[in-house]
Amino acid sequence: MAEVLSRRCVIMRLADFSYDKYQKALRQSAGAVVIILPKNMSAMPQDIVQQFMELEPEMLATETIVPVYFAMEDDELLSIYMQTQTSSSSQGSSSAAEVLLHTATANGFQMVTSGSQSKAISDWAITSLEGRLAGVGGEDLPTIVLVAHYDSFGVAPWLSYGADSNGSGVSMLLELARLFSRLYTYKRTHAGYNLLFFVSGGGKFNYQGTKRWLEDNLDHTDSSLLQDNVAFVLCLDTLGNGDALHLHVSKPPKEGTPQHSLLKELETVVTSQYPEVKFSMVHKKINLADDTLAWEHERFGIRRLPAFTLSHLPSHRLAQRSSIMDVRPHVDLKKLSRNTKVVAEALARVIYNLTEKGAPGDLQIFTEQMQVQEEQLSSVVDWLTAQPRAAQLVDKDSSVVSTLEYHLARHLKDVKRHYVKADKRDPEFVFYDQLKQTMNAYRVKPAIFDLLLAVCIAAYLGVMYLAIQNFGVLYSVVRRITQPKTKTH
Repeated sequence: MAEVLSRRCVIMRLADFSYDKYQKALRQSAGAVVIILPKNMSAMPQDIVQQFMELEPEMLATETIVPVYFAMEDDELLSIYMQTQTSSSSQGSSSAAEVLLHTATANGFQMVTSGSQSKAISDWAITSLEGRLAGVGGEDLPTIVLVAHYDSFGVAPWLSYGADSNGSGVSMLLELARLFSRLYTYKRTHAGYNLLFFVSGGGKFNYQGTKRWLEDNLDHTDSSLLQDNVAFVLCLDTLGNGDALHLHVSKPPKEGTPQHSLLKELETVVTSQYPEVKFSMVHKKINLADDTLAWEHERFGIRRLPAFTLSHLPSHRLAQRSSIMDVRPHVDLKKLSRNTKVVAEALARVIYNLTEKGAPGDLQIFTEQMQVQEEQLSSVVDWLTAQPRAAQLVDKDSSVVSTLEYHLARHLKDVKRHYVKADKRDPEFVFYDQLKQTMNAYRVKPAIFDLLLAVCIAAYLGVMYLAIQNFGVLYSVVRRITQPKTKTH
């Protein structure tokens, strides 16, 4: 990297990226920063990926007037990078003449972006979806709520694919909807619990979709399953990897409650059927002084609804929850399938009260025709990670929303949409346009090349002028010498 960066476009490859270089570019008011990402990010060394994941929140939190762009590597961009790298490295040459010559003859590039200044988008609607399976056996039945947010997040919205966070949670929720809809189809296995499924939008923006859904159901209506008898709310977040399952709670469940039953059934299923999995409960109180909530279950906890979040992550602070590095290979289908089976079996044991009926811990409900379909999980994860799902990219007419709605409607009843828009007077979130721009690179010669060219032309003309003048004088002398003398009489 050159020592003086003012008005220069700094190009970095991810493999060479460091926060020090990035900060230097910002401090010296570089014209722009372009970070080149590899086509296959999963092939990058894990230490580089982890380092960048940890730096993303700092990059987002740093205010700067320097535009920062992310671009996927291709042959042309790589060629530009290599040429600028060669030009930059030559600045350290020991010979001033070599530096001058190289500076004069090297190719430079002028980077120009198309597009207008970013503007705030008004009336953007974040969409959430709900569907339900009604229980049987009475009016005031307990309700179990299953929740997963579908949007992704990262330093570059157009490159945020959110494979593990939270494509894995959404795919698990859809598979649970499929499994329990089959159980609720038959009179013999139709249970005395209402099952409410909620796919929330705006999860990465402090769970705005969930917040509005709760307001609509608890404050603006007299008839809602959330007002009656909620057994518990289970939020599914980042479940596509690892050999640990952590049940995050704001308040430890009391013995004898449905929440405590779920905790015990999860422990039973893991211990009896999947001993390789480490299961634990993680207690963290809700801190209302924080700008953002840690987990989605805290939205329900604020409204005094018993809720948990299940994740393979031990802490909400881990970088992979909000990173453009969270791509498809980060989801291990075998482990996602296993975790789905754990949740399904534990829920079934709660719903059908199997422990009190004396059923052994290794009893498996979801086998043979009722087993978890890994192919179904795979297809959903593949589809979700084939497109960026940042909240500012997914509007109410998006194919993401319509396809999720289709999948829910295949298995659930009363599927409906819920929308949330930012308050115009005191908005909790603001989205901007111009998230994706085209950058053109024009090959140019440096200014010193024009100066040297002008000097060379002037020198050439001067030499030619002198040569012509000298040739004229020489011609006159020669002519006088060779001219014959005439005699006079």
